Amino acid sequence: MESDGKQITFHLLLAVGTAAIGSLQFGYNAGVINAPQKVIEMFLNETWAERYGEQIPKTTLTAMFSVAVAIFSIGGIIGSFSVGLFLNRFGRRNSMFMANVLAFVSATLMGFSKMGGSWEMLIIGRFVVGLYSGLSTGFVPIYVGEVSPTALRGALGTLHQLGIVIGILMAQVFGIDALLGNSSLWPLLLGFTFIPALAQCILLPFCPESPRFLLINRNEEHKAKSVLKKLRGTSEVSADMQEMKDEARQMMREKKVTIAELFRSPLYRQPILIAIMLQLSQQLSGINAIFYYSTRIFEKAGVAQPVYATIGTGVVNTAFTVVSLFVVERAGRRSLHLLGLLGMAGAAVLMTIALALLEKVPQMSYVSIVAVFAFVAFFEMGPGPIPWFIVAELFSQGPRPAAFAVSGFSNWTANFIVGMTFQYVEDVCGPYVFVIFIIMLLGFFVFTFFKVPETKGRTFDDISAGFRQSGDPGGVKHLPEELNSLGADSQL
Repeated sequence: MESDGKQITFHLLLAVGTAAIGSLQFGYNAGVINAPQKVIEMFLNETWAERYGEQIPKTTLTAMFSVAVAIFSIGGIIGSFSVGLFLNRFGRRNSMFMANVLAFVSATLMGFSKMGGSWEMLIIGRFVVGLYSGLSTGFVPIYVGEVSPTALRGALGTLHQLGIVIGILMAQVFGIDALLGNSSLWPLLLGFTFIPALAQCILLPFCPESPRFLLINRNEEHKAKSVLKKLRGTSEVSADMQEMKDEARQMMREKKVTIAELFRSPLYRQPILIAIMLQLSQQLSGINAIFYYSTRIFEKAGVAQPVYATIGTGVVNTAFTVVSLFVVERAGRRSLHLLGLLGMAGAAVLMTIALALLEKVPQMSYVSIVAVFAFVAFFEMGPGPIPWFIVAELFSQGPRPAAFAVSGFSNWTANFIVGMTFQYVEDVCGPYVFVIFIIMLLGFFVFTFFKVPETKGRTFDDISAGFRQSGDPGGVKHLPEELNSLGADSQL
């Protein structure tokens, strides 16, 4: 094996693979509520009848299931804002280890909700696992990025997204009626999150702490060097050590930027607007309407086995995530995002036509399947992975934590809005529900076309200069450290 920083060692694979269990958990819990919707609604109805001696009103049932779906995102919002509190105090590895307490609590609450005859346990469990998932979406990418060699950081970093889509696919497969998605075993389906959490707890003690955290946050140079030797499989790690020392010096020079300053300063206003809009384009594209409610959509489209069509969606999602891993570094970020948005809009048009004509033309059920598959494929080509790439490239270490907090909040909030409102909007709009997403996708396409710069291959100074010219025409004076902390790191 070469010693140029491009080799993959056992310790590196173990560290990255163990961390990615957190990504898988996030994907699993995002998708798990989809397939067993009917049996969970039966449970809600039965529990209501036992308590109050009457059938649950339809509006109450819709509201309760929507809350069970969407409260996951409320937990995610709080979790994503809490990432920094854990990382700086406990380190990367220990933070992932501690977060599993939330996974165990949520698995217990959801797994025993039927036995306890309590929908409150189900809803609180969904909130707690959302809290865990919000933390994981911060912990995993940061840990993977910090243990990976520079030459492999991009490739290994994309395993976070791959872990998410594999988790969604697992949830869809386990959710079929013949496995766990039936009236007697659905609590095991939701409580399954206990097993990956246990596996991660067993493996994490064998994984190293991030060498960057050890050197930069703890000033433990000897320990950082020892960890690097294990991860790289070589005793020659002076280049990595020098890179981290340079990074530490740069962090000391850079101004830490607050969330309020991101919006107040004309220098940051345009890039933070772009970061927010790209996150909204991911979530308000309608993708979570597909992940949360695809079984229901296929059912309404007259598909004979809707759960199997939903599993097909998960397979397409996973396959095109793998494709995007290879394409995203060759094509431009902006062009792939534009292609994804336009493709999704086209697929949504097709889906709307299929659902509208279904009663007259029964074969349209097959067209709806093709449309959903195309929708998911185009999502993974652009709006799925790219918003996170670009946020990292628009900001350096000074404003980056604040920018990620704002981006994460925007992403999870939009996720909550779709999860909470889709069923109600669908009841009002019927087969034309995706027209709303078509309008949004075209709006995001126009914004991306006119406002989002291409960041691939551009230097830190180049992007910084572009924003200074377009966002600061009045010649407002900025501190040198402000100017230093904007733009794309050449390493990214």
